[in-house]
Amino acid sequence: MISAVLMLIFLIGLILLVVEKREVEAIFEDEKKKGILIAENIIQLNLKPFLFWDEEGIRENIENEINEKLVYIVFYNREGNSFVANNLAKENEDIYKKSNLEGEVREGDYVFQSRMLEKNKYGHAEKILEVETPIFTEGTQKKWGSIKIGLSLEDVPKQIRETRLMLIFIGGCGLFIGILGAYLLAKRITNPLNKLVEGTIKVSRGNFSQKIEIESKDEIGDLAHSFNEMSHQLLLTKERVELANRKLIQAEKLASNGRMSAGIAHEIRNPLTSVKLNIQKLSESTHLDEVEKDHLSIAKEGISQIESFVKEFLNFSRVYKLNLNMFSIEQIMEESIRTLSDSLDLKRITLKRDYQKDLPQVRVDGDKMRQVFLNILRNAYEAVDEGGKINVSLSQIVHNYKEKIQVEISDDGIGIPEKDWENIFEPFYTTKYSGFGLGLGLARKIIEQHNGLIRVKKKEGKGSAFEIIIPGKDRK
Repeated sequence: MISAVLMLIFLIGLILLVVEKREVEAIFEDEKKKGILIAENIIQLNLKPFLFWDEEGIRENIENEINEKLVYIVFYNREGNSFVANNLAKENEDIYKKSNLEGEVREGDYVFQSRMLEKNKYGHAEKILEVETPIFTEGTQKKWGSIKIGLSLEDVPKQIRETRLMLIFIGGCGLFIGILGAYLLAKRITNPLNKLVEGTIKVSRGNFSQKIEIESKDEIGDLAHSFNEMSHQLLLTKERVELANRKLIQAEKLASNGRMSAGIAHEIRNPLTSVKLNIQKLSESTHLDEVEKDHLSIAKEGISQIESFVKEFLNFSRVYKLNLNMFSIEQIMEESIRTLSDSLDLKRITLKRDYQKDLPQVRVDGDKMRQVFLNILRNAYEAVDEGGKINVSLSQIVHNYKEKIQVEISDDGIGIPEKDWENIFEPFYTTKYSGFGLGLGLARKIIEQHNGLIRVKKKEGKGSAFEIIIPGKDRK
């Protein structure tokens, strides 16, 4: 019996050591992956300001990102020289001055480094995980720069301690139950212990979905429940990491498909032009009868529809450089309304304006913003019945000491189901019988290029309401 107890002690201790080692490794790997995701998210947020060397814009963005977990952010230029950083990074010259990604690098080259930050706000040294990743732009293989972030690891020792204490507790319970069972009920305990050992070995090998089926209400049952809870938590952590990886892969696939689709659209457009010209030439012939002319007319309509789709698709997939100038939003809105005025009159639609007086001008691309307003107004026009109503309001709001222009366009038409509110901004998603589903996706793309926001709002009664927020000046 002593040998059985000693063997049990050895097995439980070995299993707990393996599980602890894997858990600690998983915690640090999770921190690294979290750091990569945070760095890439900051790159996407600041890519345009970085390409235009907008130091103030980047500094404002990174100061908003800093928190207890994200301690510092440093942007480096192509030569590895520091470009923008938060104040804490500037105070530590060994962090601020030196890039760890000098020279030629490829996408996916990340540098991880652990360091001790001399002093944090609590007055003691703080362990930091430093992550640096290169910055690339679409279509180029040459590095534009890099970003270095520092993640606080203050919470990691706590997680390790909690894991170790939990494993020690479980191991102690298992040892106690094993000794007591070996002394009192050796035969009765043997089978549950075998299940427990088998399950913990599977968990230690990474099979976190393994569940130990022990129905007893004694200490062995409690131990099995603790192991099941531990494996469940480990499984949740593993699933979160896998989900983040899948999202990254999906994003890369979407980007690749977008580039490929744009290329296909270009290839369609060139021969389509030739076909259209030949059909036009044939239709001018005096030797055609009425049936042949009708067939050619149908072909021309089909080609025009394909051309319209290709044009919309290319507009959606193209990366625009905004031509920013100071404009009056009221003026842009009125120009958009004038474009649809004849259609509104034919359908006897009442358009009500509610404009706040003395709205300040904002820095926008006038043509692109007019395209957004016209798209939403056209959707409202198509949604309402004859004699319907469309409301347009412009107002100024202040949020976080920043002035913003709020645009609301609502109608009393058929409305949009709430379950589709997010989907309608996705490309090729449409609830209409006609159209290609690219208009609202392009509208969101343009608004986000202006660092703004577009969304569907709840409204009283039937119909739909769209809200657009356009950034203005900072309030002093």
